[in-house]
Amino acid sequence: MIDLDELLMNSEEHMEKAIAYLKHEMQGVRTGRASPGLVEFVKVEAYGATSDLRQIAMVSAPEPSQLMVKPYDPSTTQSIIKGIQNAGLGLNPMSDGKVIRINIPALTSERRGQLANNVKHMGEQAKVAVRNARRDTNKELDAAAKDKSAHLSEDAVKQAKDEVQQLLKKYEAKIDELTAQKTAEIQQV
Repeated sequence: MIDLDELLMNSEEHMEKAIAYLKHEMQGVRTGRASPGLVEFVKVEAYGATSDLRQIAMVSAPEPSQLMVKPYDPSTTQSIIKGIQNAGLGLNPMSDGKVIRINIPALTSERRGQLANNVKHMGEQAKVAVRNARRDTNKELDAAAKDKSAHLSEDAVKQAKDEVQQLLKKYEAKIDELTAQKTAEIQQV
C-alpha cells in the first residue's frame, strides 16, 4: 500500500533541497558589494588535504568593497592566497602576515550582464530539479494506480497529482523570486 502523504512529503523535500542548493550556489556569485559568501567555499590546500576556506579562516567584510580573511593558523596564509587566486574569481589577495585583504573591484556593466545570466541559468537548473521531483512523484503515482493491490482510486491519484502540481508552482515562484533578488543585487551600482 502506498502512502500518498509520504509521497507528497518526499516530493516537497526534493523541491526544498533544490531551493537550498540554489541559495548556496548564489552565495558565490559576486555582486557589487563584498560578501564573505564570495570566498567561503574556495578550496584551499592545507595540512595535506583540501578544505573550504571557511574551515581554516574567518572571513569578514569590514568595508563594502573589501574582504578580510584571518587564518586560524598563520602558516596557512600562502595556501589561502593561492586558493583564492586559483578560484577564478578575478580577485587579488594581499597579505600583511596576519590577515589577508581582498579589494573587490567594481563590476563593469558587461560583467554584471554575465553574472545576471549565470544567475538565470542557476535558476533554470533549479527549476529542472523541481520538475524532475514532480515527474518522479507522478511516475510513482501512475505505478500505484496500475497496481490493484494499492487500492487507490483514480480520484485519489488525480488529487495527489494536482497537489504535486501546486507544489511545483509554489517552488518555481520561490526560484523566480530568488533569481530576481540576486539579479537586482548584481545590477545595483
